[in-house]
Amino acid sequence: MNPPPSPGVGQRRKGPKTLPRLPLSAFSPPNSGTSERFPLPPSPSTVHPESIVDAHVLLTGTDATLADWKKEAGEALGGRVGGLVVALPDGQPDKLVAELKDSGLPIVSLMLPFSLESAQHEPLPSTSFPTSLYTTYSKTSPEAIASLNWALSQGKPVDIDVLAALPETAFEGLEELLSRAVVDVPSVPPIVVSSFLPPPHDLTLSIVKLMKHPSYQEFQAQAAALSLYPTLHVKFLPPVWDAPTPATPVDGATPSEGSKAQNEWKRRIKMYLGPVIEAFGYERIIFGSSPSPTSKSASAAGDWYEIARESLAELGVEQEVIDDVFAKTARKIYGASA
Repeated sequence: MNPPPSPGVGQRRKGPKTLPRLPLSAFSPPNSGTSERFPLPPSPSTVHPESIVDAHVLLTGTDATLADWKKEAGEALGGRVGGLVVALPDGQPDKLVAELKDSGLPIVSLMLPFSLESAQHEPLPSTSFPTSLYTTYSKTSPEAIASLNWALSQGKPVDIDVLAALPETAFEGLEELLSRAVVDVPSVPPIVVSSFLPPPHDLTLSIVKLMKHPSYQEFQAQAAALSLYPTLHVKFLPPVWDAPTPATPVDGATPSEGSKAQNEWKRRIKMYLGPVIEAFGYERIIFGSSPSPTSKSASAAGDWYEIARESLAELGVEQEVIDDVFAKTARKIYGASA
């Protein structure tokens, strides 16, 4: 049998947690001596991060470039971008790295692919950019454990795309992978899970039914369980909901079906954001604009940014939370991965 991980390395954390707190303004009564009105928080539509690090830009295909991302980002996202974390596809990495240098965009890190299905890996290529690793999860096996152990031993952040909602037995397999792969890793680097926030979801299920639905209760339990791994973070990505990400309404336009869909998405996203913030704290949530490769629905980077930003802002969080989720945490994790 493999020995259990040593305390403080990568095993699930035990004991009480410090949960995030609502701002004091949420509980403060109006000061009747100085004003007749209760001071209202700023509108979520006006709350923006100081800068943005898009921590999940997927380039797919051998002819992939950042031109599509620039077009999709628009002014809302592209005009505020302070860095990109770009996932390279297999093949022609040298060519893509050269194009990224010439793109004029600030590259925080490159994510290099590796497979969990093989325990044998080539040496990591050297680049002028900081690098991290990414993979997809399907099942736990001795090869997957050895492969993730190798990746974590490189001392770089490791992204794991879980690809789909995990039933109880599959989730237990993921927990086994995370627990066993950290054995003998002296300092476990950040592990970042994607396709979990928000999880796959049926849009025909009403919000009232969703609150008591087994899938939502299972999501809450899984968020709490994952949060106990101290180096684990969660990426906030476009969901796989079998529908395109609603487009951002044009300023001054009358309400449309698009804006109604955007509001509906935000209501559902906030239901998933709440348990994750409660379990992880906002310091372990990272924004990214590219959906999982399994998604068959269109999602423009700028449209997802607007929905993600307003969903978080509508929870009444402070400005520092917005700044951490949309930039600071990603820069801290990936910018130090040289």
